[in-house]
Amino acid sequence: MSTVDLGAGVAMPALGFGVFQVPADDTQRAVEAALAAGYRHIDTAAAYQNEAGVGAGIRASGLPRDEVFVTTKLRNGEQGRDEARAAFGRSLEALGLDRVDLYLIHWPSPARGLYVETWDTLIALREEGLARAIGVSNFLPEHLAALDPSGVAPAVNQIELHPTFQQPATAAASRERGIAVEAYSPLGQGGDLGAGAVTAAAAAHGATPAQAVLAWHLQRGRVVIPKTVNPERMRENLAATGLALDEAELAAIDALDTPHRIGADPATAEFPQMDLARPR
Repeated sequence: MSTVDLGAGVAMPALGFGVFQVPADDTQRAVEAALAAGYRHIDTAAAYQNEAGVGAGIRASGLPRDEVFVTTKLRNGEQGRDEARAAFGRSLEALGLDRVDLYLIHWPSPARGLYVETWDTLIALREEGLARAIGVSNFLPEHLAALDPSGVAPAVNQIELHPTFQQPATAAASRERGIAVEAYSPLGQGGDLGAGAVTAAAAAHGATPAQAVLAWHLQRGRVVIPKTVNPERMRENLAATGLALDEAELAAIDALDTPHRIGADPATAEFPQMDLARPR
């Protein structure tokens, strides 16, 4: 499994397992299956209301804690200097862990005007060793720029990114700051799997369309977190790490980009996430 260097000795597996919209009662079983298949990176969030299942799945796997990279995220309704620290403590308690490997601000929620002071709290959590790395999710270039005066760049920006929505400006603004780009909804929630460039690449390599898209992400240097509760599909997705598309195939998938996102627009999205999340 290839990794992405987040600095300070933190290596993030490039292919992870996401648990967005996995029901709380099914999460432990899904995480156990993913870890048994070979995943070593689990992505959750307080808004998903399944952190407890993630922690239980890790413990049940019998794997040493240091072998599993765990990401969770701060809900919008818990932004703020003190509120974020308290929310982080609740996430640790739910996970049953004494630290996380990556902690993200889930959305900028710009109308709240709290994400900059929230970032200061995340910096403190990292300095205290409670989060090995810190980052953001759904941050556009203007939101990243607002964090620049802190002197601490996010390690990761997790954004909606798939063949038909590649966010080149946001990806470029992230990379200019040394921020790793992590793709959620990496398959376009399945909608991109029938594109001609994808099916052609898959057929040329005897692979599935999903494997072709995941290989494209990985070869373009992104972290990717596909979600499935099907153990066979978990193994298929993981096998994408062994697939190498040629430059023409990669460029053909690059050319599928459009300005049409599936999820909410971070420039205007405002929701507290205190109930089970709908937006990613």
